[in-house]
Amino acid sequence: MNKSQNYITGQWIEGTGEGVPMFDAVTGEVVALSDTEGLDFAEILQYGREKGNALRKMTFQERGNMLKKLALYLTKRKDAFYELSYRTGATKVDSWIDIEGGFGNLFANASLRKLFPNQSYHVEGDPIDLSRGGRFMAHHIMVPKKGVAVHINAFNFPVWGMLEKCAVNWMAGVPAVVKPATNTAFLTEAVVKEIIASNILPEGALQLITGSARSILDTVQSQDVVTFTGSAVTGRLLKSHSQIINESVPFNMEADSLNASVLGEDAVPGTPEFDIFIKEVRKEMTVKAGQKCTAIRRVIVPENLIEDVQIALGKALDKVTIGDPRLKEVRMGALVGKDQVTEVKECVEEIAKTAQLVYGHLTDVNVIGADAKKGAFLSPILLREDRPFENMAVHEREAFGPVSTIMPYKNLDEAITLAQMGKGSLVSSITTNNDRIAKDYVVNAASHHGRILVLNRESAKESTGHGSPLPSLTHGGPGRAGGGEEMGGMRGIKHYLQRTAIQGSPTTLTEITGIYQANAKYKEAEQHPFKYHWEDIQPGMSLKTHKRTFTDTDIINFANLTWDHFYAHTDITSLDGSIFEKRTAHGYFIISAAAGLFVYPNKGPVSANYGLEDCRFLRPLYHNDTVYVRLTCKQKVDRDVAGAEHPSGIVKWFVEVFDANDELVAIATILTMVQKKQETFVEMTEEKIQECLNKLTANMKPKWGRMSPQHMVEHLEYTYRIASGEIQDFEIKTPEKILEKVYNSLYNYDKMPHDHMFPLAEASKIEELKSDNLEEAIIKLNKARNSYLEYFKENPDATLKNVVFGDLNRYEWYLLERKHLNHHFEQFNLL
Repeated sequence: MNKSQNYITGQWIEGTGEGVPMFDAVTGEVVALSDTEGLDFAEILQYGREKGNALRKMTFQERGNMLKKLALYLTKRKDAFYELSYRTGATKVDSWIDIEGGFGNLFANASLRKLFPNQSYHVEGDPIDLSRGGRFMAHHIMVPKKGVAVHINAFNFPVWGMLEKCAVNWMAGVPAVVKPATNTAFLTEAVVKEIIASNILPEGALQLITGSARSILDTVQSQDVVTFTGSAVTGRLLKSHSQIINESVPFNMEADSLNASVLGEDAVPGTPEFDIFIKEVRKEMTVKAGQKCTAIRRVIVPENLIEDVQIALGKALDKVTIGDPRLKEVRMGALVGKDQVTEVKECVEEIAKTAQLVYGHLTDVNVIGADAKKGAFLSPILLREDRPFENMAVHEREAFGPVSTIMPYKNLDEAITLAQMGKGSLVSSITTNNDRIAKDYVVNAASHHGRILVLNRESAKESTGHGSPLPSLTHGGPGRAGGGEEMGGMRGIKHYLQRTAIQGSPTTLTEITGIYQANAKYKEAEQHPFKYHWEDIQPGMSLKTHKRTFTDTDIINFANLTWDHFYAHTDITSLDGSIFEKRTAHGYFIISAAAGLFVYPNKGPVSANYGLEDCRFLRPLYHNDTVYVRLTCKQKVDRDVAGAEHPSGIVKWFVEVFDANDELVAIATILTMVQKKQETFVEMTEEKIQECLNKLTANMKPKWGRMSPQHMVEHLEYTYRIASGEIQDFEIKTPEKILEKVYNSLYNYDKMPHDHMFPLAEASKIEELKSDNLEEAIIKLNKARNSYLEYFKENPDATLKNVVFGDLNRYEWYLLERKHLNHHFEQFNLL
């Protein structure tokens, strides 16, 4: 029998013991043996701390791009994970939530890089002035903790459970040690093997322990973070570990909870809301066979509707087919194992001491395509507790399977009280089309729930559902739910960062934070700041402009142009009792005039105005007032470029408007889109092309591909004949659905892929040499290139078809030429 492997200290290692069997939930067969005997957990944690330096040094942008690359890599390999997921008892839908939901967490957290600075640490909040003179101030920075994230995960989501946590700690710059639940660790192992094989993460960023690790908390340290997902009982035991307490180790607990779903009094049979409610409860009972920490355990309904709900739910559950999760007709698979079935039955029996079992059976279950005796199958179970204020088992015992209990309420206050009697949950929901009811429930129940979903006819079609935590929202809850928080966008990342208050002068804090702080010393730019590319602009880089005097005519013309005829600008007879003394310049005229003073008129790296932030007018400006501007780089923010534009970043400029007496009269932060340097490709001038061709000899071997030097030259000649319009009798080969994306790639600075087959290879007879020798081929190439240049000189507005990129104009053919020549000249070491 194969043993599962642990990925620790940079290698795949098997334990030295006999191993513990992991079972197929459907057939009962042994999948593999889990073994961690002989592993040194102290060494594993220390390895992560030491190797984690590579991850900590990466910027948020680099970490985010790393996550995105990993998500794409795993998505291409997802089919193999589905096959293993079926062995955990999960259906295709269940597996999709786990597998692609996990990858979705990588994508979602990758996108958060846009909210962080382009450096390895975060600057939080606004600066704080600690002095009257503005020369002593404070700011908060958040740096990656220098420990490891120890994740102790539950069995129900072996992929999502790992990636929803790791995505967050990796974005923060902290490595992870993952300890999945043993019975489904074989699926986690398969995903980790692909992650390690990808070489996308720096070494040490991820370690995996696929079995028992009872002593793993014995050597955690204050810089580590421990997260736990599982039962509340086990969570409390781990949270009270002496090392956790002695080292003050952050411990995030997400425990199973008795989540409640409420049917509003208005949602009577016949309304869309009643049907939505029944569908949602059925789904939460049967998805993952009810093995979700967010599943609906308590169904709280108006007492006059309890019979209707019971009947409707029974009919809905009748449609749920149980069996081999590989079969399309199966809607609910098996529980994770027979031990889990036994545990669920014991919990049901405890609740049923006061509640009535109204649907399902604890021993009989009809299955499709499987043997009910060999697999861990269980019928959906619906109970009814008519006295929920007296009988506490329903609020205290959780059957972690396809089990829910209906209970009645007389009014909304009772419904809220019942929801709170679970003593804290991850999620609650209410289905109502009455927004007053929704507000009353949410406001009064929120103290006991980590998330509340309001469902009605308007939101239901697009709702992600009661049981679906989202990467952008906090996942956790108070009390029984563990009191922790996971995910939650930026909030989740901050759990792995140390917040530190920094005090000092504005100049010093500018250097520390990478953000220009008001009153810091300026760094006078050697040339106009708008002449610099994004990489060369630095916070503090500054320009002082010449002066301008506002005239009465300026103000009147601006009013006429904008139709802004506010009295202070146009009616000087109405100024009595106002804060204005005479005709006043419009605030937006001041900003516009400031732009006129600092904008560089010529074409350059600044490609567009991107927006305006934090605009303040500190005192009125009147006609005949004179101003000048101080333009200073405040901050740089990286950005993704998806369309037909060159790579660029955002620069935030701090604009200070001063009057003739050097008094500050207005401030604003303006944003510009600034192009990044193109340093990937050599510019293909006539001289450079001939220099490369002169180096080319017939016996040169390519670095990749099968082309000979003459094949390469003749291929280039053929593509120039396309670019000159001589050859246009072909169809665009790129599928329409991705053509725009491929076309847009002309504008990026990425090299062409190696070994990509030219779509017109057969039409161009690329394998056949057409010239007698290389020298003759080069002559034909130069002639074809001259024809291309001459065509666009005579037809500057023309577009010509390209087989891969679609219709291209003159500039886009230039971009393609640069990429294409660089690709093939590099292929033969000519650059």
